[in-house]
Amino acid sequence: MHVRWLTAFFDFPAAEFGAEVTFWRAISGSTVSPPRGEHKEFATLEPFHGDPYLRVQRVADGPGGMHLDLHVDDPSAGAREAESLGATVESTTEEFITMRSPAGGVFCLIPSGDESVRARPIRWPGGGISIIDQLRFQVPSTEFDAEVAFWADLTGKDAGDTTAVDEVALNNSPRLSLQVVILRTGEDVASAHTGIAASNLSDEVERHEDWGATIVERCDDSVRMADPSGRLYCITARNPRTGL
Repeated sequence: MHVRWLTAFFDFPAAEFGAEVTFWRAISGSTVSPPRGEHKEFATLEPFHGDPYLRVQRVADGPGGMHLDLHVDDPSAGAREAESLGATVESTTEEFITMRSPAGGVFCLIPSGDESVRARPIRWPGGGISIIDQLRFQVPSTEFDAEVAFWADLTGKDAGDTTAVDEVALNNSPRLSLQVVILRTGEDVASAHTGIAASNLSDEVERHEDWGATIVERCDDSVRMADPSGRLYCITARNPRTGL
């Protein structure tokens, strides 16, 4: 399967939709497109430079979450390939196919468009630079090796030896909008969250706190955060231009 673009989808509960869109618009330095969809449930976070890769969806039921859209030439053929690697089909529409990875992570296959220009990091007042550049799948420890192998095969990337490794980053390609990262966790259910690369970790955390986020856990080179509605994500001291 040739993956031509990646889109991270924020799935927000209806009661939190407006506040969540406001927060993530500010954090990403984006503008918000006009709503679309039968119930005006979709919108795009438009970067100031580059093609869109962050979208939002208002969901009627459940707590929401995140999922990944893979832009491919033929979603039906892609779904067959994904199934051969261990994925399962959740639903099919004329526009996209919703699937689950072996560990239960949600992703969709959609027809590729003309997206090709990666968004640039934003330079904020004070000089710090940051960008949302990762979608990080947290998977149960028992599913970790299988999940890494699945995403490596699906994206055509060699994952290498995963022995004694708790985090594997795939497809760090300048032509793609996002990097897929698989994390080993003690949780029983797979989930996903965003990762943000920041040149100045402390300044970036303070900026998020100004918008209502809170610190959950602080490590040497990363900070786990919760947005105003409790959605978890992480900020990491990495080069926002290269992701390294």
